[in-house]
Amino acid sequence: MSTASVRFATAAAYAVAGAVHLVTAGLFLTGLQLTVLGFRTFFQPVIGLLLLSLAIAMRPRPGRLDPDAPTVREADAPALFALLHRAADMAGARRVDAVQFTADFSANVIHYGLRRRRCFVLGLPLWAASPPQQRVAAVTQALGRSAPRNVRDGAFVGSALRSLTSGSHAVQEGEPSATPPRFSPVAVGAAAVADGTQRFNARSRKSEWLLWIPRTALAATARLLLWLTEPTARRAQFEADDASARAASSSAALAALRDRRLARAISLEMHRLAIEKRTVVKARTAAVTQDDLWELVNAHAAHLREQDMTRPSGPGSPSGVPGSTGTGTDALRIERLAHSPQHPATIVLDEPGRALIEDELHVPEQTVAQRVLRDGMQL
Repeated sequence: MSTASVRFATAAAYAVAGAVHLVTAGLFLTGLQLTVLGFRTFFQPVIGLLLLSLAIAMRPRPGRLDPDAPTVREADAPALFALLHRAADMAGARRVDAVQFTADFSANVIHYGLRRRRCFVLGLPLWAASPPQQRVAAVTQALGRSAPRNVRDGAFVGSALRSLTSGSHAVQEGEPSATPPRFSPVAVGAAAVADGTQRFNARSRKSEWLLWIPRTALAATARLLLWLTEPTARRAQFEADDASARAASSSAALAALRDRRLARAISLEMHRLAIEKRTVVKARTAAVTQDDLWELVNAHAAHLREQDMTRPSGPGSPSGVPGSTGTGTDALRIERLAHSPQHPATIVLDEPGRALIEDELHVPEQTVAQRVLRDGMQL
C-alpha cells in the first residue's frame, strides 16, 4: 500500500474514532436529558435510561493492571528493566513503568491509568522456552508493536475500539436456552405455564430485534476501524521485526518468530505437568515441583526444536527457510526477515546478565508456577 493510501486510511480512522466519541457523548447527554426532564410521559425516561446504559458501556475507560498478576517495578528488577529500556530505545517506543507476569506464551504492552503508563506483560512460558537472544528478540518485537506509529494502539483510536467492543458486549444477543421447560400437559396450571412461556419468548424476540440495530452498527463500525488501522498496524509489526533483528540479531528474530508455533505445545505440556502434580502418587510428585517447572518447560521446548530441525522442510516452508512452516502473517514476517539484510546482535544477553534477571524473576516465577500447578492451563 502506498504512503498516500496509508495516510488516507489513518486520517479516516481518526475521523471514525472521533465520530464514535461524539456519539458516545451524544448518547449520554440525550439520555440524561430524557431521564431528568422527560417525566411527562412514561416512555421518555425509559428510553433515556437505555441510552445512558449504552453510553456508560461505551465510555472511554483507562486500562488497569491485573491485581492478581505478579508485578515488579524498576527498583525491584533493575537488570530486567535495563534490558527492556534498551529494547524500547532500539524499537523507538516509550519505556515501560511496570512488568507483570502471566502463564501465557506471549509478550505485549498495555496501558494503565489516566496518564497511560506502560506495563510490559511477560508470559513466563515464552521466557522460559526461549534461549537468551530469542528473549531479547521477543521483547523487542512486543515493544515495537506498541510504538506511536501504531495508531490502533494509541489513546484516541484505541479507546474508540475499546468503546465499540464494550458496547457490542452490552447489547449482544442472549444465549438461547439449551433446555426448554418441560411440564406435563395434564398438570394443574399447565395451560397458564405454556401461555406465559409463549409470551415471554415473544417479548424476548422483540427485544432482540430492537437490539439488532445498535449491535449491528457497533460491530460494523469496529470492523471498519480495524480495517482502516490495518496498514499502520502491519507497518508497525514489520518495523518491530526490523528493530528485533537489529537488537538481538536477524537469526534470533527469525527463531523467535518460528517459536510462536510452540505456544500450543508448551501450554499442553504445562497442563499435563499440572495434572501430574495433582494426580500421581507422592513418590513421583517431587519430579514436578514449582521450582523446576520452568526448567521442564525449557527442556520440552528444546526437544520440540530438535524434532523440528530433523523434520524435512515441506511446501509450507516459505522460500525454503529451514524450520519455518508458519502460515498467514507469521509466514509473511518470516519471509520478509529471511530476505532482508542480516544484522548482528546489538543487545547481547550474556550469562552474567541472564543470571541477574533470573534472580530477579525468582519470586514471580514461583507465584505463577504455583497457580499453574494448582489451576492448570486455559487451553
